[in-house]
Amino acid sequence: MPPNTTATTGDKPGKSGRKKGRKARLVVLVLVLAIIGGIAYGAYWSISTVRASFPQTKGSLTLDGLSGPVDVKRDGYGIPQIYASSDEDLFMAQGYVQAQDRFYEMDVRRHMTSGRLSEMFGKSQVKNDEFLRTLGWDRVAKEEYDTKLSASTKKYLQAYAKGVNAYLHGKDGKDISLEYAALGFTNDYKPTEWTPVDSISWLKAMAWDLRGNMQDEIDRALMTSRLGPKQIADLYPDYPYSRNKAIVQEGEYNSFTKTFEQNGATSTGGTSTSGSTGTSSTSASSALQSQLSGLYNVLDDVPTAVGVNGQGIGSNSWVVAGSHTITGHPLLANDPHLSASLPSVWYQMGLHCRTVSSKCRYDVTGYTFAGMPGVVIGHNQNIAWGMTNSGADVTDLYLEKVNGDGYLYDGTVKPFKTREETIKVAGGASKKIIVRQTADGMPLLSDRDDELVKVGKKASVDTAAPDRGDGYGIALRWTALDPGTSMDAVFAMDRASNWSDFRSAATLFDVPSQNLVYADKTNIGYTLPGKIPTRAKKDDGSIPMPGWNSDYKWTGYVPKGALPYEFNPKRGYIVTANQAVIDKDKYPYTLTTDWGYGTRSRRISDLIESKIKGGGKVSTDDMRQMQLDNSSEIAKLLVPKLLKIDIGDKNVREAQELLEGWDYTQDADSAAAAYFNAVWRNILKLAFGNKLPKELRVKGQCLWVDPVNTTGPADETNKVRECGERDADQAQPDGGDRWFEVVRNLMNDPKSDWWSTPKSLTRPGASDNRDDLFKRAMIDARWELTAKLGKDIDSWSWGRLHRLFLKNQTLGTDGPGFVQRILNRGPWKLSGGEATVNATGWNAAGGYGVVWVPSMRMVVNLGDLDKSKWINLTGASGHAFSAHYTDQTGKWAKGELLDWDFSQKAVDDNTRDTLVLKP
Repeated sequence: MPPNTTATTGDKPGKSGRKKGRKARLVVLVLVLAIIGGIAYGAYWSISTVRASFPQTKGSLTLDGLSGPVDVKRDGYGIPQIYASSDEDLFMAQGYVQAQDRFYEMDVRRHMTSGRLSEMFGKSQVKNDEFLRTLGWDRVAKEEYDTKLSASTKKYLQAYAKGVNAYLHGKDGKDISLEYAALGFTNDYKPTEWTPVDSISWLKAMAWDLRGNMQDEIDRALMTSRLGPKQIADLYPDYPYSRNKAIVQEGEYNSFTKTFEQNGATSTGGTSTSGSTGTSSTSASSALQSQLSGLYNVLDDVPTAVGVNGQGIGSNSWVVAGSHTITGHPLLANDPHLSASLPSVWYQMGLHCRTVSSKCRYDVTGYTFAGMPGVVIGHNQNIAWGMTNSGADVTDLYLEKVNGDGYLYDGTVKPFKTREETIKVAGGASKKIIVRQTADGMPLLSDRDDELVKVGKKASVDTAAPDRGDGYGIALRWTALDPGTSMDAVFAMDRASNWSDFRSAATLFDVPSQNLVYADKTNIGYTLPGKIPTRAKKDDGSIPMPGWNSDYKWTGYVPKGALPYEFNPKRGYIVTANQAVIDKDKYPYTLTTDWGYGTRSRRISDLIESKIKGGGKVSTDDMRQMQLDNSSEIAKLLVPKLLKIDIGDKNVREAQELLEGWDYTQDADSAAAAYFNAVWRNILKLAFGNKLPKELRVKGQCLWVDPVNTTGPADETNKVRECGERDADQAQPDGGDRWFEVVRNLMNDPKSDWWSTPKSLTRPGASDNRDDLFKRAMIDARWELTAKLGKDIDSWSWGRLHRLFLKNQTLGTDGPGFVQRILNRGPWKLSGGEATVNATGWNAAGGYGVVWVPSMRMVVNLGDLDKSKWINLTGASGHAFSAHYTDQTGKWAKGELLDWDFSQKAVDDNTRDTLVLKP
């Protein structure tokens, strides 16, 4: 039976509610007019069509399967707080409510994770589906559900799915979301029931986007066509441990030495070995070079789930002990940096048992993923926690010697494991593919691209590699392709009541490996969870390796008891911002060779130290202000040099004067920030970008270069024209803090070859030293901004360049123009920048537009949880014309936070709508 709706009077809306109601009616009328104007589709959508999918938030509904009544209380931003008397009722209601607001988003996500996007969007997604089927996320998720997860977790997943399906029951697509009505123009797709595996698969998508250094592995290998080992090492400098402190400074790792020796693990001590050539030069460099160029193109097309797969993206989280706070209790802040999406990847929610007991164990609130039960980041009645990506290296690429239906391994040809996959295509014929994987479960990614197959058959290799045979392939080893227990960890963290509980819960968190910060009323802590591989001596994970030699296989995993942690450090605070987890000299395991370089973590630490120096105390608003810090660390290094350069052109000199007295703060209204970032972008282009291979440069950026493998002196007459091949938000040099470190290391070498640019690559003149190149960058930046912002520098501002557009990730990017206008929002002019605490990221190779953002911000006050603060990038609703579609975005852009109600009294005081779900 479909759910029964019983009308009740409900709460009367206040003044703000009436305003929102009028606004909603106005936008519905605008929508109808826009749709009437879309005569190319020959369709008329009525107001009832638009409003059909808006959720019921007042009155009561009857849901089969509940054991007792559940209250769903929403505040003025539509954020729900759920109250139930059993765990199953709580998670069933969570499924129902999330489906009310976000089911279309949930449906797209599960089709992505299972490689079934073609069922919704047709033949344009077949290639993506082929690749995702090859990875087999949903197959691993099913194995986790069948063999790994606890009985209670399965029970919660089943209850959540039951709630989603209760919402779907009896509804057509147009009753669920406007997007389904739009899809109805091109196919007859209809949503199907939700399953527990659909929820688990989402963790695989999250792990994929936070998978570590695979992109660095690819890029380093691609660089070998143009750069030598020393040059590549220049572009991947060692982590500056002495300047930018690691996360763990006073921490421990249980029974470390004994465990280490028993496992026989080897290590490079955490040092960067990016300058090593390894396999890239000794066994199969040409094959690898060509294969990886094709592989990048395949990877680039895979939809991102939660983040951009590029260098530089990260997150901030830190915790301050009560001895340094106004309240006398810890404060915890978190702002994960992810791709900007509409709706936001996060969904705010409270899950409350009316009475916490063995029957109902949860009283937790925070940020969830629509489609997955529980709370991922937030706090319960006793503890709070935050996450940042650790960057641990949990993936490796292997070059495989393919021979017929098998692959070479230690001199023996082993058969591939195979399976057949059928991809259904909306509006077209189904397609069958064969997935091949090695005995240890590594899928052969190169099977998914015809060009990769051709390259593997034709590529030349060095004599150390085996004969080509039927060609070379590329296989992926990744921890997330093994079944794990991360879903158990989510629920265990949600109900943890102390540090010991939290640490135990963290051991269940296999993938993705995250930095976890912790606070309760009296303690602060940090722990690194995750399944992190150990490698043989010949393989540090920094570059792809030969799969035909067992010397390069994984030797095991870092024992969980040997993973670093820290509890109540003497300094009184812990900062995680994607910097090194622990100093290389203190830890013999290699966690990765590609840390973030610590620019943000050092700045946050400096801000905390400046506040507490001399006995100052940190407030909740101080934490918020730190999250909004716009200071540019690279500007502090470069501006003094730029101001010393003699500029003859009065127009360029006028721009240079903007930097005089500038405080290095990248506010949206700052003309100096606009000019400096343009100079920085041009420095990177002249010094590095124009010297990188085409596979790393921006699409359409064409240069005359010396042919690869040219012998003898350079000859201007034999240059070839090469055009970039990479999307603007993924190209290099991206301008992140790795490039900060590259430039810092070269500043005292003004005659370095990196500062040299030939005449053919610049406007009049050439450079053979640092200051000449800086001068050329300042000139180029002046005329670039003149073209973009006008000749009058008084009209310049960073926000005019640095804008955020929010796009619906399906029809908002590939749908008809009028549909995109209906679904998308923006722009917003933003402060902040690359490797800044307020990390509104942009890619210097591609332009100034915002690529990733603080996807949410929160500050938890352990002294009074009701005085905690939070904000989301967009709003609670995924319905394009809901009042809660982007109602938090304006405040988010200004750096404001909302009150975060937790106690029942605080929730009741701010409740605007109440929906009762009845059994």
